[in-house]
Amino acid sequence: MKFDLILKGAEIYRGGKLVSSDIGVKDAKILEIGQELDSSEALETLDLSGQQVLPGIIDSQVHFREPGLTHKEDIESGSRAAALGGVCTFFEMPNTSPPTTTVQSIEEKVKRAKASSWVNFAFFMGATQDNLEELKKANDIEGCCGIKIFLGSSTGSLLLYEKEALLSVFKNTKGMISCHSENEDLLVERQSIRDTFTTAHGHPEWRNVETALSSTKRLIELASQAGRKVHVLHISTKEEMEFLAKNKEHCTVEVLPQHLTLFAPECYDKLDTLAQMNPPIRTKDHLEGLWRGIENGTVDVMGSDHAPHTMDEKKQGYPKSPSGLPGVQTIIPLMLNHIHNKRLSLGRFIELMAERPSELWGLNKGRIEVGLDADFTVVDLGLKKTFTNEEQGSKVGWTPFAGMEVTGWPTHTIVGGQTVMKHGELINKAGKPAI
Repeated sequence: MKFDLILKGAEIYRGGKLVSSDIGVKDAKILEIGQELDSSEALETLDLSGQQVLPGIIDSQVHFREPGLTHKEDIESGSRAAALGGVCTFFEMPNTSPPTTTVQSIEEKVKRAKASSWVNFAFFMGATQDNLEELKKANDIEGCCGIKIFLGSSTGSLLLYEKEALLSVFKNTKGMISCHSENEDLLVERQSIRDTFTTAHGHPEWRNVETALSSTKRLIELASQAGRKVHVLHISTKEEMEFLAKNKEHCTVEVLPQHLTLFAPECYDKLDTLAQMNPPIRTKDHLEGLWRGIENGTVDVMGSDHAPHTMDEKKQGYPKSPSGLPGVQTIIPLMLNHIHNKRLSLGRFIELMAERPSELWGLNKGRIEVGLDADFTVVDLGLKKTFTNEEQGSKVGWTPFAGMEVTGWPTHTIVGGQTVMKHGELINKAGKPAI
């Protein structure tokens, strides 16, 4: 057979626009793009009439909690949620228990993922005070997508913020360095503010704009000194976005859909600790500032920061409740809804979640072109659906967006030419290392 799979009848996103064309797949790669490919030459044909085929979406920041915290999530359940949400590839963070800080621990995660992941995967190695020799090897390990640094404490025990240690990592390693940027000294100094609150309204008061902005300014200064670009994660303030816009030679920038969709105080009025995350969801002027960063090109990528905690953990009440929200299953419909509402263009969405991540991490993905990996996110841009807790694939079984109606929904997740998800039903596991 000439083809393993033909996708027929859909509009495909290619060359900056949607065009009517078929796609022929062979050996997990795109073999041919053209009109009226012959179904008799394929082992399988998918009729996708009325739908849109996008390059496979990449979520470059998730926390799947394996090993050690698997009552909340594991690689199988997290990747299941990804597949149900149309995500073809995930990059997972190292704040597990124990943390992922060695070559051996990356290799163990890759081994587990090869056996259990529904979609493609890669893993970050966490930076500590004393694992520089391991970090030097990160760029050469199968399935490792770079180094993660927590400059401010969040979920887990990873933390590195002393100047000389940071400079040493920046100067002596290769590959992507992704940074959680909050000022640890200020977080410690301001803990008494946190402890005066009994609702999550206190979260952005404790982790205020200055805790984020001061850390990000310091991070860019150190990156400049080291002659090294850094990837600054989950920007939450308009001030940071304005600062980073002037310092793009030193950084790439990520935003999250939570910070583009929810805002204080309304989200805390409605959700309380179910909206608690680090860095916090802030007031609407910050939301607007982040959108300006998307519109003017400052933002490079979007990730979900899928960070699940059980409902029982969240219901402990502030400030005992842990920070983090599930999101890998909802990120695509949320952004398609923003496209429907004319807040975002389809092209910019694909740039943020397929093209640019592929460029930054050197993947053979991100566009629909002959020779690239046959990863596709198929969507129906006109399909209206409502988020429910019951449909969530994550172990925690809830979403902060439950009850929200959106227009635009993923219908198929195709990974390496294999249909992993079709209309909400999981079919095949197809996960392989993305790097």
